[in-house]
Amino acid sequence: MNKDKYVFAQMIGFLDNFKFLRIVKKYDSNRYVKHFTCWNQLLTLMFGQLCNRESLRDLIVVLNAHKEKCYHLGVGKNVTRSNLAKANENRDYRIFEDFAFHMINEARKKRVSEIFKLNGNVYAFDSTTIDLCLNLFPWAKFRKHKGGIKVHTLYDVETQVPAFIHITEAKVNDVKAMDTIPYESGSYYVFDRAYNDYKRLFKIHMNDSYFVVRAKTNIKSKVLKWKRRMPENILSDCEIELTGHYSKKHYPERIRMVKYWDEEDQREFVYLTNAKHISALQVADLYKNRWQVELFFKWLKQHLKIKRFWGTSENAVKIQVYSAITAYCLVAIMQHDMELDRSTYEVLQVLGISLTDKTPLKDLFSKSKFNDVKDQSGLNGPDLFENFKF
Repeated sequence: MNKDKYVFAQMIGFLDNFKFLRIVKKYDSNRYVKHFTCWNQLLTLMFGQLCNRESLRDLIVVLNAHKEKCYHLGVGKNVTRSNLAKANENRDYRIFEDFAFHMINEARKKRVSEIFKLNGNVYAFDSTTIDLCLNLFPWAKFRKHKGGIKVHTLYDVETQVPAFIHITEAKVNDVKAMDTIPYESGSYYVFDRAYNDYKRLFKIHMNDSYFVVRAKTNIKSKVLKWKRRMPENILSDCEIELTGHYSKKHYPERIRMVKYWDEEDQREFVYLTNAKHISALQVADLYKNRWQVELFFKWLKQHLKIKRFWGTSENAVKIQVYSAITAYCLVAIMQHDMELDRSTYEVLQVLGISLTDKTPLKDLFSKSKFNDVKDQSGLNGPDLFENFKF
């Protein structure tokens, strides 16, 4: 079936073309378009992501080198620098946002698992800042001589796939992004100390959801109830009442405080949570796994192109970020469906140099000598899917 198909064309088979066309129709973005459609644009951007192109010019040079293959790759015969630049500038980024969310949902369904056994999804929420040149991106003003955007991410810790992405200017406070999270009843949300906003935390509590957040050092509280016989490394586990004027006003109910001694870092951590039904060690374990979202940001910046952009408008930047997320989810889905016992880094390395080959995907990975590929966490970034065996 795939004997005469290029590797990239075989990968496209994991994408839902009909779903994408319905999204395009929703925004009426293919109207009056004869050649370079939104589908061609998406595939062109994903091709650039997977083969690690540095710039728009770099991407077009590679495509021109394979001009006779472009139609069969799916990117179309009319890929030019001006066509792609205009499309990134003018086509609604929400097309690519909606499709990225669709791919996120598909990847999460396939990779569903219960690591923590808590009868609810476990999410880590954080943001990463991507620096931009203020002269080229004047709309992204951050500081006096610096520009940037923030990618706020709700990361599903168990499936290791982002569940929600929200892009803002870098000057937007992280706490404000908490208002955009689609909270689910019964799920667990893990935050760093920067998200210690009692008004928003109480909103999570009233939604019948659970949160774990690291407490600030200046917290004002009164202990109401202690737990005895603490497990190893748990210094204290108690229920407290916030006594600060605004904190008590914004969070009027009791809240649980857990103090944990981290032997590895030789330091104490203090957590606040409304999850009173789980053990103190589970609270500490939930916060430890918040680091997974940091690894996701590191991996995304190292292996996909979201630090150098192929357009200067806000629309073009968002399109590129969402196409990168789509490419990430495509690799996750491929790993699951093909039952690849390979790291994400290895898969991307092989795909990056084989996109224009006609080798069947199964043969491509079975014949590759992966022992020759060095996957070092410090150099090439972490393997996000290493906890899963397909």
